[in-house]
Amino acid sequence: MSLPARSVLDRELVTIRGRILQLGDLVVETIAKAVEALRNGDRQAAEAIIAADAHLNDLRFEIEEACLEITATQQPAAGDLRQIIAAMNIVVDLERMADHAAGVAKTVLRMGEQRRTELPAGLEAIAELTLSMLRRVLQVYAAGDVEAAHQVARMDNRIDQGYQALFRELLEQMARDPSRTTTALYLLFAGHNLERIADRVTNVAERVIFTASGEMHELNPEPDDARIS
Repeated sequence: MSLPARSVLDRELVTIRGRILQLGDLVVETIAKAVEALRNGDRQAAEAIIAADAHLNDLRFEIEEACLEITATQQPAAGDLRQIIAAMNIVVDLERMADHAAGVAKTVLRMGEQRRTELPAGLEAIAELTLSMLRRVLQVYAAGDVEAAHQVARMDNRIDQGYQALFRELLEQMARDPSRTTTALYLLFAGHNLERIADRVTNVAERVIFTASGEMHELNPEPDDARIS
């Protein structure tokens, strides 16, 4: 006996949500591994992260194709269509987060012998908060919790402030000891990648709100001169 169309659509939407959450868990793991590779100067781990990026790209495209197939075959109503549109945007943001994690891994390779250096406390804090923010937004997406989505987005302000503080710290370090300039620039680049991940997490929070309300708002708009990068 074939299932009613509504049941089929609901089941397929649940499946897509589950696949997005699985991709999100892989991205969390990838970011954590990239930070650990940077912390330990682990070239082999960095190379593995970069090589695995293609697999995450493939997962993104598979989910996008599933979304397009549902749109073409199931005639989703307005609320369902918002879920599908949000899903397609979220997988792009997750894939971009993985790209930024690969950027951190590439920093390990570029640092060469300089890669065995203690990470600044500010960079460690950014990494910890970014991972916490991503884990939280995945929970928010699974629950469709609009208020929690706003709370996650507000976490991005702390990361922006942390990145600006890191920028100043490393700039002062370069001024005091020019021999550390190259290392400081690499660490700043890693911090920038983590800060960009947090921006992508905010995008996901915006999509949760869009799914529930049909309204799209930029949660953390910044003036043009606010970012240091």
